[in-house]
Amino acid sequence: MGSRPKKLLDQVREQIRIRHYSIRTEETYVSWIKRYIYFHKKRHPKELGKSDIETFLSHLALNRKVAASTQNLAFNALLFLYRNVLKKEIGDNIDAVRAKKPRRLPTVMTKDETLKIINALTGLHQMMTKLLYGSGLRLMECVRLRVKDIDFKQLQIVVREAKGNKDRVTMLPESIVPALEDHLLYVKQLFESDVKNGFGRVYLPNALQKKYPNANRQWGWQYVFPAKTLSVDPRSRVKRRHHIHESSLQKAVKKGAALSGISKS
Repeated sequence: MGSRPKKLLDQVREQIRIRHYSIRTEETYVSWIKRYIYFHKKRHPKELGKSDIETFLSHLALNRKVAASTQNLAFNALLFLYRNVLKKEIGDNIDAVRAKKPRRLPTVMTKDETLKIINALTGLHQMMTKLLYGSGLRLMECVRLRVKDIDFKQLQIVVREAKGNKDRVTMLPESIVPALEDHLLYVKQLFESDVKNGFGRVYLPNALQKKYPNANRQWGWQYVFPAKTLSVDPRSRVKRRHHIHESSLQKAVKKGAALSGISKS
């Protein structure tokens, strides 16, 4: 008796993981493919084609009023589905109504406003915000930072797989060094406790995990800002300690802005 064929979304996940795309990309692509299927009354995508994609994308622009970047993300998800899962070429010349790109001026914070927000924060969130402001790290670069990538002697931070999948070096603000060193003492105690309890293995990208199979239990590879609790990896089903969730920092900064009386976005 033959095995049952894999469901479409499981095939999508498999192809995404083969290409080592991030878990966020996986979740986003699967979500848009689901919406596409439901929009077309649960018809299988292999029965649909270019005109159906155009109808869906136009619907997003005209009825859902999505941003141009959101519409492009939906298109990329469908392009991935047809090219890599269904092995069906649909071309790039999709004739859909395009979402308008709004012309907005960027919101710029003054130095005084920024310092007011930072001073309204406390503890870990204040330190992380100082690190963001003083080093130019992006939000996800900050929360994904590894211990080995901080050079206290040269006051540098190595940012791995930054925008464009390139590494870069940025400065480590000298003013936060004492607080960061104290924080890492606590993180190391937490790591040693995890190891003692049979855990301590941190997530590594697939290629690195294969190249350095024992690196995931080394101190240098641990996250600088680990989560408070252990969690189960949705892909590998391995229970381990991930990094702090970025939303906790976002919420703290938003609260700090409110406490400071700053209404800028």
